[in-house]
Amino acid sequence: MLTSTGGMPSSHSATVVALMFSIGIREGFGTSLFAVSAVLALVVMHDAAGIRRAAGLQAEAINFLFSKLEKQGITLDKKLKELLGHHPLEVFAGAILGGVVALAAYEIFPL
Repeated sequence: MLTSTGGMPSSHSATVVALMFSIGIREGFGTSLFAVSAVLALVVMHDAAGIRRAAGLQAEAINFLFSKLEKQGITLDKKLKELLGHHPLEVFAGAILGGVVALAAYEIFPL
């Protein structure tokens, strides 16, 4: 699961939030660069919990339909990947983890 999509916590959310906090700590929370990183973080987290999750639910429905059609001889080469996105709790946990990692890294390696 470490290198695949979906699951707990969201590594994408953790990464962009760690980036955002690191920029805020280093450059300042009132800078344009922090604002850009915050928008990037929001877009990535929205995508993980919204769009990619919806695609995973669609894949699940398609796999279910094909499982019913297999009785009639219609097969799919391989099942579609269903775990594409995240539940909101997984995104939130990833965001918390990213913030904690950024703060811990700053305490250990202050610049």
